[in-house]
Amino acid sequence: MIERTAKDALLRLASQFAVIGITGPRQSGKSTLAKMAFPEKRYISFDDKNFRELAAANPTDFLLAFPDGAIIDEAQKVPEIFNAVKYHIDQNAFTPGKFILTGSNQFNLKQNMTDSLAGRAAFLKLLPFSIGELQNGNALGSNVYETIFKGCYPPLYDPDKHFTVDDWFNSYVDTYLDLDVESQINYSNLSVFKKFIQICATYSGQMLSMDSIARGIGVSAPTVKQWLSILESSFIIHLLEPDTQNLGKSLVKTPKLYFVDSGLLCHLLRIESVEELILSEHKGAIVESFAIAELLKNRLNQGKQPNLTFYRDQKGFEVDTIADWRHTFAIEIKSTIEAEQNLSKNTRDYLALRGNDGSQGAVFYLGDLSLSLNGIDYVSWKDWGNYPMK
Repeated sequence: MIERTAKDALLRLASQFAVIGITGPRQSGKSTLAKMAFPEKRYISFDDKNFRELAAANPTDFLLAFPDGAIIDEAQKVPEIFNAVKYHIDQNAFTPGKFILTGSNQFNLKQNMTDSLAGRAAFLKLLPFSIGELQNGNALGSNVYETIFKGCYPPLYDPDKHFTVDDWFNSYVDTYLDLDVESQINYSNLSVFKKFIQICATYSGQMLSMDSIARGIGVSAPTVKQWLSILESSFIIHLLEPDTQNLGKSLVKTPKLYFVDSGLLCHLLRIESVEELILSEHKGAIVESFAIAELLKNRLNQGKQPNLTFYRDQKGFEVDTIADWRHTFAIEIKSTIEAEQNLSKNTRDYLALRGNDGSQGAVFYLGDLSLSLNGIDYVSWKDWGNYPMK
């Protein structure tokens, strides 16, 4: 079993809050993480009809059967359980980490927890495997394009299962539409929504244009805005906001769109092999999406806010991402295996705009060696999720 980096953050939060909600995309390993972190806790799944009916009939009494708390999976399938958890916590001595709630439908889980357990709960967001997790689990191949094409969803790395990438993603998209999206939009729009996801894939790594997407599928811009929020809330995409420090220049105000998993992105772009990926016109955008996802995992696995933006002025000068962490890091992402000094031009120009304020520059590239050249870090793809190196 591949150890999850987020386990430490989960235990930290569980030492402070009575209830922890683990959110993240479908099939990211939320239940597995909960059981890994709390092996002594009773595990209950409301996929089990008997548990579901017992909890719905009398949720308060149901919780009395678990005096030491429990991991409750698919908690959103019994909405009554959330108020019962609140009552149970308020009526008993405070016990940190008593209930761990997970579920595959992120909309209902988070809404119910936010409405019923405000002030009593914390959330941990879990994305698919990171490069570092795959390395530590001896599951990372040596070919970066194979990893990008396959993506990082845990079932694809389960040695007891033998999924082909295309078949698994076909099933994943259908399940996502049927179980997650259908409750959020009109059923008659499901086929249009599927086309919408595919069109969004062509925009990964680009500035978001809701009007262009709307024209492409024949719906209104407000509908596109609503549907983008569904994709973002279910961790299919991430919208990277522009930096707010103008440094004396007029900046764009439009976010950039990124898919969180490169395997799903390749599938939606109908890229059917590693060879097609290498030759694809979308290769640069896919590599950039892969890198942004690693930066997100880096932060979310620590239970921290991403604090990622990008810099672009009205004249087109751009730095792929700005990480405002312990220091400010200006990062360029390149789909090349050579650590050439000219790759850092935009990073250096950005640092010059900031003056001598302690900001640092980096180039993420596809080589196997991380090194420093004239004050700029050239970071191998294998180290993207560990940047900055400790």
